[in-house]
Amino acid sequence: MACSRCGLTHQCICQQIPDLSSSQLLLSLLMHPEEISRETNTGRWLIEALPHCQAFTWQRTQQNTDLLARVAKKNVSSFLVFPDEHSVTETQAIAQCEAQGTTPHFIILDGTWQEARKMRRKSAWLETLPTVTLSTSGMTSQYQLRRNQESGHLCTLEVANVLMAAIGEKQAADQMEQFFLHYMDVYKADKSGHAWKNK
Repeated sequence: MACSRCGLTHQCICQQIPDLSSSQLLLSLLMHPEEISRETNTGRWLIEALPHCQAFTWQRTQQNTDLLARVAKKNVSSFLVFPDEHSVTETQAIAQCEAQGTTPHFIILDGTWQEARKMRRKSAWLETLPTVTLSTSGMTSQYQLRRNQESGHLCTLEVANVLMAAIGEKQAADQMEQFFLHYMDVYKADKSGHAWKNK
């Protein structure tokens, strides 16, 4: 029987999810409805590990009022992690917040890249948010659980790791990455019908 938390049958990894309770990363995942039920979603591990990470469901016909309430909080500056011609880098966004005395709040569109583009295009309520493009030139995604992913794009968990490192939490980002790499090995073994054996 599959674990109700991690979803794995042959080797539960719940005890290995990093405890990053000291992390200060303020993160919101705006999830495409299709992404919520995907076994290969990586955002769920961020929700498990990070104390200030929350998930919100995207709908095409209406704005998410709960997410907007988080955006409207005092002393918070919100940024949509989505590249466009007006984007700043994550380090520029953080420096801007430091100058203003605000906490950076990053919003990630959680879905396939095609879904993320659709979410951005069809959500006028997101247009007022400044955008961030990650300074990850030369960085290659290690995500291996989906086919036909576009070159140069990172999965949701990898994006969060870049943001953690940018706010000075490199050790936490490294812990999350090590868990992520281990999880992919275990997941692939689990779907093949057996526990993963570290060679």
